[in-house]
Amino acid sequence: RTSAEVAAHGGGRLAFLDRMFGGVPQAIAGLSSWFNRTSLRRITVVVVLTGVSIGGSWLLMPKTDYLPTGNSNFLIGILLPPPGYNVGEMKSMAEKVESRLAGYWEVEPDSPEARAQPGGGMSNFFFASFGNQAFMGMRSNDDDRVRELLPVLQEALASIPGTIGIAMQSSIFDQGLETSRSVSIDISGPRIEDLIAVGGQMMGLIMQEIPGAQTRPIPSLDLGRPEIRLTPNRRRMADVGLTNRDLGFTVDVLVDGAKVSDYRIDGREIDLVLKGDEETFQYGHQIGKIPINTPTGDIVTLNSVADVRETAGPVQIQHIERQRAIRLLVTTPEELPLEEAMEIIETKVVGATLASGAVPAGVQITLSGTADDLTQTRDALLGNLLLALAITYLLMAALFQSWVYPLVIMFSVPLAALGGFLGLWLVNVAIADQNLDVLTMLGFVILIGIVVNNAILIVHQSLNLMRDQGKSAEVAIPEAVRTRVRPIFMSTATSIVGMLPLVLFPGAGSELYRGLGSVVIGGLVLSTIFTLVLVPTLFSLTIDIRNGLRRLFRRKSGSAGVAKEQAAA
Repeated sequence: RTSAEVAAHGGGRLAFLDRMFGGVPQAIAGLSSWFNRTSLRRITVVVVLTGVSIGGSWLLMPKTDYLPTGNSNFLIGILLPPPGYNVGEMKSMAEKVESRLAGYWEVEPDSPEARAQPGGGMSNFFFASFGNQAFMGMRSNDDDRVRELLPVLQEALASIPGTIGIAMQSSIFDQGLETSRSVSIDISGPRIEDLIAVGGQMMGLIMQEIPGAQTRPIPSLDLGRPEIRLTPNRRRMADVGLTNRDLGFTVDVLVDGAKVSDYRIDGREIDLVLKGDEETFQYGHQIGKIPINTPTGDIVTLNSVADVRETAGPVQIQHIERQRAIRLLVTTPEELPLEEAMEIIETKVVGATLASGAVPAGVQITLSGTADDLTQTRDALLGNLLLALAITYLLMAALFQSWVYPLVIMFSVPLAALGGFLGLWLVNVAIADQNLDVLTMLGFVILIGIVVNNAILIVHQSLNLMRDQGKSAEVAIPEAVRTRVRPIFMSTATSIVGMLPLVLFPGAGSELYRGLGSVVIGGLVLSTIFTLVLVPTLFSLTIDIRNGLRRLFRRKSGSAGVAKEQAAA
């Protein structure tokens, strides 16, 4: 049945739809036929659409990002105090932070008071300290409002004077405390003092150039951690019969205690630890006055057999390729793509530091961490994209038994790329912030296998009409467009409607696939519309060029045959 017969049989509703849209295939076919009448029109269409696709994609392509954060309901706070803070100071900081945040978990969850608070209030708060840093975590009472608590946590951390506070939302892709939005700046060299000076200058530039960024130095940019350094005096030790091992064991006993043996009780092994009396010395500078026994039977003070000095040193020692190193772990703001942050750091932070002449000889500055991961992943995806293009082209070349027809079909890919970037731009404008992360990039790889289907339908149907029914290209191509418009629109519409929930519907996981869905939908819409113009026009132009070349070769072959006959005569 024709569409008109189906509409008449189905009643007034189908008849109304047929009157509205029944002429669309014929109109598109007529437009294609009009473009194909002259070579100038065809060349103009091909050049304009291809040029706009490539140029528009270049202009609309945003800076790339690594991985989406994901709306994980867990906030992390890190507090870095000055070196030398004891347990009492750490406990005091914890009490101050808790007092500022207590009002958010003391209210009843789901109560009007809790709903009026950022994040709907918080729960499961904890505070722990280890080494020279404090770590805390919490959850929001409302899974959809987790990020509202970030300013609250940042304000609580900033209330502790003399410390560096870092607040972040945990990501489902995080590895330890290094997030998917972090850039590591490694500063290495022979002297730790030079590294601290360079690191301090770069931290100031980061705060100036990237507002909202949080920088964590590993280890601390401070040599103020007090320590006692004992240097054995070999001559004095020999006079009383002490060895280096004896002295080291004695110091271990006095400071932390030393395991000397073990014994078992009811099958359990218990360490026997020899430890000095804690009342003997309560402050580090007193250790030199402690009396110790010697193999000769004499009792001497520790500072009589060793030089005891109070110094300052780093919190921890870090090396990169056997060089002393300091790492600045920069967590970038959510709205700033990682690639843009890397460019700012490379040019306005690292570049400015090197240009200032403040970097001593032997000091090296490199970017690592997630910055390296983004570069490697982006290069790998680019290689996969080119491989997908090559495989798609070769497969069509085998099916069409031609190297030319698949090339015509591949011209629909730039249109899809432009549509993908337009879709991503519209999502950023109308729905939510969406960066070009790795999952979003996969949408362009998926588009390659989808958008060529529409062009394949047009080219294949045109060839069938020319080969089986003997129609000319001027008649076959518009006819193929007319008969394939409905299937193209139907398959595209079902794909778009099926992927719309990924873009429009909020909820858990929506931020992971919103970018991918917007790229695929935008690419499908734009390529479907303009493929119906570009592919028939380019296909018609290709056939005319092929026929012209054939006539040229035949003319040359005929001229060569006549010349041979004349020469033989």
